[in-house]
Amino acid sequence: MTEPDPMMAEIGRGIELSQSGEREAAHRLFAGLWDAIGATGDAFHRCVLAHSMADVQDDPREELVWDLRALEAAHLISDERARQGGVAGSVAVFYPSLHLNLGDVYRRLGDLDRARDHLACGRAAIGELGDDDYGKLIREGLDRLAHQLSTT
Repeated sequence: MTEPDPMMAEIGRGIELSQSGEREAAHRLFAGLWDAIGATGDAFHRCVLAHSMADVQDDPREELVWDLRALEAAHLISDERARQGGVAGSVAVFYPSLHLNLGDVYRRLGDLDRARDHLACGRAAIGELGDDDYGKLIREGLDRLAHQLSTT
């Protein structure tokens, strides 16, 4: 049995705050955690934290900054580190969601070419997702993004 990861526990606490409508409290917690991790800290922590921090941004330009940080950090995570962090399988399971978020924020910012590029990347990585609620959520999100892009 592995030791609990205190940083992941705190990130989880922030996610719970965000999901319960306490976005500002989540934002403050995430900002403090980012200060503790630093821009060169553990890539797994940076990826999960940046991915979560993007969700509590009011300005889509700031959301984009955090989504890009999450993607950049994901490229640095080994499959072994992902498994240590509790990911079943490969770090590649992160990519559909990361690209979905980037595609959506680029769409909202009016950069439809980049939005379509990230949609294509998300769809290319979709085979990494399991046949579970999370996989269904991301697949539906990619389908929704595709529909939104087809009508603009």
